[in-house]
Amino acid sequence: MRKTDGLLKLIGLCVLAGVLVAGMLFPVAGAAGVLSNQASETVDKTSSDLADIPPPLVTTITDNTGKQIATLYKQFRIPTSETQINDAMKWALISVEDKRFYEHNGVDWKGTLRAAVSNSTGGDTQGASTLTQQYVKNYLINVVYRDDKPGQKRAQEQSVARKLKEARIAIQLETKLNKMQILTGYLNVVEFSREIYGVGAAANAYFNTPVEKLTVPQAALLAGLVNNPIVNDPWKNPAKATERRNLVLDRMVDNQKLAKVDAERFKTEPLGVVEGGPQKPASNCTGAGPENGFFCQYVEDYLLKSGMTKDDLYTGGYKIKTTLDERANHEAKMSAEAQVKKTQDNVANTLSLVKPGKQRHEVVALAANRDYGLHEDQGQTTFALPSGVYNTGGAGSAYKVFTAAAALEAGVAGINSPLPVPDFYTSHVFAGGGNKCAPTGPPLRSRWYCLGNAGDYNPAGGTMSLQQALATSPNTAFVALEERVGSTGPIVEMARKLGMRDTMASNLGGGAVDPKSDNPGVNASQLQAFGPRPGWPGNASFTLGPAPLSGLELANVGATIMSGGVWCPPTPLAGVTDRDGKPVPVKEAACEQVVPEGLANTLAVGMSRDSQPGGTSFGAANGARWNRPVMGKTGTTQSNGSGTYLGATPQLAGAAMVFRPKGGNGGLCYLGPGNVTTRGCENMFGGKTPAQTWFGAMSKILEGQEPLPLPQPDPKYMGGGR
Repeated sequence: MRKTDGLLKLIGLCVLAGVLVAGMLFPVAGAAGVLSNQASETVDKTSSDLADIPPPLVTTITDNTGKQIATLYKQFRIPTSETQINDAMKWALISVEDKRFYEHNGVDWKGTLRAAVSNSTGGDTQGASTLTQQYVKNYLINVVYRDDKPGQKRAQEQSVARKLKEARIAIQLETKLNKMQILTGYLNVVEFSREIYGVGAAANAYFNTPVEKLTVPQAALLAGLVNNPIVNDPWKNPAKATERRNLVLDRMVDNQKLAKVDAERFKTEPLGVVEGGPQKPASNCTGAGPENGFFCQYVEDYLLKSGMTKDDLYTGGYKIKTTLDERANHEAKMSAEAQVKKTQDNVANTLSLVKPGKQRHEVVALAANRDYGLHEDQGQTTFALPSGVYNTGGAGSAYKVFTAAAALEAGVAGINSPLPVPDFYTSHVFAGGGNKCAPTGPPLRSRWYCLGNAGDYNPAGGTMSLQQALATSPNTAFVALEERVGSTGPIVEMARKLGMRDTMASNLGGGAVDPKSDNPGVNASQLQAFGPRPGWPGNASFTLGPAPLSGLELANVGATIMSGGVWCPPTPLAGVTDRDGKPVPVKEAACEQVVPEGLANTLAVGMSRDSQPGGTSFGAANGARWNRPVMGKTGTTQSNGSGTYLGATPQLAGAAMVFRPKGGNGGLCYLGPGNVTTRGCENMFGGKTPAQTWFGAMSKILEGQEPLPLPQPDPKYMGGGR
């Protein structure tokens, strides 16, 4: 560098210093005053941002006992108070970054001029920003503009305007905060690499120690990192990290905060960081583990649906106490996995459990045979298998519950009313469809709907009661019952009322509904597809449950019935508090009395024979040595492609589902517990894997609890009809 060039740079920097000083004075009249006023407004706005925009914190999710199960965050930060910062950390940082921290008022003019002289005359390149100025810069980059790349760029640009603004804000901060508050603020926002922000998180992640117990060499390493976290990373660049740590120790000696003999001894020590990289929790629901991850995912989905943004959820520092019962969830997981191996290709087995109640329906467990995680080859997935609406399987005959409920509501049948059960049935109300027609008889017209039963019933007199029909599930009886209701409209609406809310709002492809579509078979809601329209009574197959559904919502149907007809949203939340410990209200749907209590109680009794001899779930119940009153209903879809079991006791309701999560044609092959495949046969039924999963889990979850009776039926809904 030529001496003239150096001299010019020095003069320029002196002018800059003058500008900085002048810029801190009160504005003068005229145009210069206007410009200064605008600059002051910008400074005031930035200062306000520093005060009003809190740093991102970690959101914690717990089970129903308060035990932490997961953390959600964008920046791993553990807030540190003034009293937690020991002398080692304080003096290590001050010695290397701002030796005159306690002497200046936000801007170190002596240091600025010294750096200017050194840089302009070809000496060592030196910085001049104080810790207060660095605090401003880091707050803007890591907090105010954390998701704003242009804003971050402006906060780091090498310009006179940026330096002026930063200096003025620093001086302003020094009038509002004391030195310890500024130092603490800086140490809470500065980045230490790898999504680790603040010295509290750094102490934990680097050394597995609380910040107040940092040793001198540990503090020196962390203080050296803030200059360039990537270059000084102790795992990637241990030599550079050691060199930087030792420099900090030397600066502490120069600042008379450390004896030289101690510094030399500390230099011989290893870095001491934890092996393999920083120790920090997972930043999303994978941290909840293979069992609790599905529940964590539902908590996140539920809060986003309630109006919270993902950014707020991941930066707000909330404590979310959930309704998760880890013991129940574990038993549900073990039972689901006992029936279908976690690594079985394209076979998912789920169990969702909800606690009935007239004030709340608390979700207790969300489990699957698969583990929650990112490694598909190990049987893991991050799809919300127990709670999402899936188009790869249906509920099957479990939807006959809605037909029965609608018939009770319309007064066309009671639980004891006789229903005809022919081997084949041809409807003259519902239009074409069905593929099981009587082998003899007059030629069929395309508008007729015909079907047959999956088994041989041959009841005495050709009829059985609605209660017996719910237990044995003849298809023909329920399509005939749909005709007596008049159309599928009340039945579809009954499904929605009792709990299939998101399910009934989804389309047949399992995705979002296009409200402009009027084609019931393509991108239309289930209400449109199965409900009546002018001149058409609806799709009779609704009672056979062929369409997409949520297993959790089916479980909530059981909770609604067992709660005397009171529907409540299936909530995973016991309470939410903010970073200051104050309760946070969450927008949740209000509970509704969706059917008369007598109807719900009678329906529960009507569903009480499924687990008894002759019922479709008797084998599963008997295998689990079940001895409690229970309402239940099995379901199997066409070609045995999926199966369900909906069951409930007064203490707990649940739904189990087995289906193909990846889709595909054909049925599921049941070769015994733990051996279900997509090839070889088509013999899956709701009374097999789903019912075995339900009873296997519930028998252990309710062990030790007193068996409770089902509610008393209302005579109004017991018999008769027209």
